[in-house]
Amino acid sequence: MPSLAHGQAAVICGETGASPWMNASYVFGRVKVIDDDRSKKFPRVTITLYDRQRSEHRYTIDRSGSYCFRGVDGSGGSIIIEIEGTEVARRSLSSAGPRQFQEDFEISTLQQQGNVRTPTLVVNAYPRNEKTAELFKNAVASEKDKKYGAAIRLLNEIVSIDPGDFIAWSKLGAIHFDQNDMARAETAFTGAIKAKPDFAPSMINLGRIYLIQDKMAPAIEVLLTATRSNPTNARAFQLLGEAYVLTRNGAKAFDSLKEAIRLDPIGMAECHLFLARLYDAGGAKILAAEEYKLFLEKIPDHVERKKFEKFIKDNAAPADRP
Repeated sequence: MPSLAHGQAAVICGETGASPWMNASYVFGRVKVIDDDRSKKFPRVTITLYDRQRSEHRYTIDRSGSYCFRGVDGSGGSIIIEIEGTEVARRSLSSAGPRQFQEDFEISTLQQQGNVRTPTLVVNAYPRNEKTAELFKNAVASEKDKKYGAAIRLLNEIVSIDPGDFIAWSKLGAIHFDQNDMARAETAFTGAIKAKPDFAPSMINLGRIYLIQDKMAPAIEVLLTATRSNPTNARAFQLLGEAYVLTRNGAKAFDSLKEAIRLDPIGMAECHLFLARLYDAGGAKILAAEEYKLFLEKIPDHVERKKFEKFIKDNAAPADRP
């Protein structure tokens, strides 16, 4: 009989015009963009799938939100969601999972400011003039065609004309980051934040760079600002928690990692592993076992499942032991 996953894939992939076949590899799902103003043009939402070999596969959704990568093995890969060229979500795929993955996302285009809900900066198109609009269009096309040098040149031209174009700065930083040019990526993301001081996505990316460079103090500072600017961004809390772990600030690490899980229980499942290690290091093995158990409930096909199960068996509270 067809599997449940295949049945779901048949429905969702069918909406994109691509029907899956049995026993094939595919990654599919829906991206729900909530609170969008249907009287306005639907924002450009792009799903990028990187497989284990870092090969890139892209799909741009319509209002249905459905996407489907057929014939692509996503095991060990990652999915990135971009709105208007800016990353808003990222999720890793299990390296030991099945060859069929269903990954659904829910992204709000509104943020809470007091009692008023207003459009986020992410999805607001930056008001460019005719020249810079054409340059940005060409930069996006160049990046899609993997002509990264051309994309960088075009984006640099944009920000030289208009230093306030925080989206162009952010796009430039993302390309430099992917090219492993951390110095230029840092400059670009700093430019985005200077242009828009409350632009959380660039703060998060700048925090990632500081973490890679082992610059803990500035990492914590910028990531803490990101969580205050956008308190619903689970990724910001996750990275802030990791920074606190690395600086041995256990109490703040616990708070940040637990908040990341609360905001995105599945996408931030790996935070359970950080919490487990913190508990284990502090001698609270029963609590560590509980975190491993919670993690496996969400990611049952993890490559280290047997290792975690042994820890649970050896250390869980007697009533909870399998």
